[in-house]
Amino acid sequence: MYYSTAYLSPIGTITLACYDDNLVGLWTEGKKYHGDTIPEVMIENNDIPIFGTAKKWLNRYFAGEKPDITELPLAPIGGEFRQSVWKILCEIPYGKVTTYGDIAKKMAVKMGRENMSSQAVGGAVGHNPISVIIPCHRVVGSNGSLTGFSGGVQMKVKLLELECVDMSNLFIPKKGTAL
Repeated sequence: MYYSTAYLSPIGTITLACYDDNLVGLWTEGKKYHGDTIPEVMIENNDIPIFGTAKKWLNRYFAGEKPDITELPLAPIGGEFRQSVWKILCEIPYGKVTTYGDIAKKMAVKMGRENMSSQAVGGAVGHNPISVIIPCHRVVGSNGSLTGFSGGVQMKVKLLELECVDMSNLFIPKKGTAL
């Protein structure tokens, strides 16, 4: 069975989901793909230990601490390509950003290909089912564009500012998928 609980955060209400002892979802209010990886109805249950652990992790994160992703048992649901992209997201250091193109280059090497589409990577990043913890907000366009965040560009900005990211070379696009 899949279980869910709510967490009130500085960026709005967050829904957490688990299966067994693993966190399988974290979605912010209004997130484009909210709950789309969960194959059945989630039952609300606030007393599951992993939820307590995840909420403590989030409390520390929103307090400006740098909790480690490895402190949580994560089990995002997705195909092999997406899993590989999400693993790369987990390697982006707190307070830093990378580009979709950089991730595409890493994926090409991993897959033994000459190149990889940044758009394919963007699709995997956008469908990340454990946002915030698996830091998809740390991915930007190659030109510094704050695009592609399914939680919306303003939420992406808030998370990057919380992490004290140098925003001087980043900008909000006039139009794009994050708006």
